[in-house]
Amino acid sequence: MIEVKHIRLPLSDEDVEALHAGDIVRLSGKILVGRDAAHKRISEAFKDGGEPPFSIDNEVIYYAGPAPTPPGAVIGPIGPTTSGRMDPYTPLLLSKGLRGMIGKGKRTSEVLEAVREHKAVYFGATGGTAVLLADSVKSAERVAYDDLGPEAVLRLEVEDMPLVVLADCHGGNLYESAPEEARESFL
Repeated sequence: MIEVKHIRLPLSDEDVEALHAGDIVRLSGKILVGRDAAHKRISEAFKDGGEPPFSIDNEVIYYAGPAPTPPGAVIGPIGPTTSGRMDPYTPLLLSKGLRGMIGKGKRTSEVLEAVREHKAVYFGATGGTAVLLADSVKSAERVAYDDLGPEAVLRLEVEDMPLVVLADCHGGNLYESAPEEARESFL
């Protein structure tokens, strides 16, 4: 039987150190949501010697942009976007305290090294399951960059969000360690 690790945010050092590539996780707590336009602004704020309008310290960010919210729903379908689009910004954000990321797809060697160096974790959400992932969202609020529309930064409260650890702080990388046929399905 497959062991599922239930993780309550914020992530502690012990949580991060106990995770290994391939672990199945149910994540609960508050996460940020942002895509490449938001990442660019966050990075620019740091590079200009300032701070973004919210803290990323010890946060987990989900690379997603929700579809329109149907009547009576908390949020619209919210599937992961390709993580590689955030790779130019990720090492800086990890150095500023970001603890985890949720997305899909391979990461650059620079990002994987930053995950190890800053004791972070990269979770994978399965593409094509946007409606299922939206079911785990219990509340949603806009945090910053409203002018970006669907790419504005949100804060979600999630309960038992189904994820898999794709890269861990020990150097584990599911894209390298999974059997060939499984790796093909991740791409």
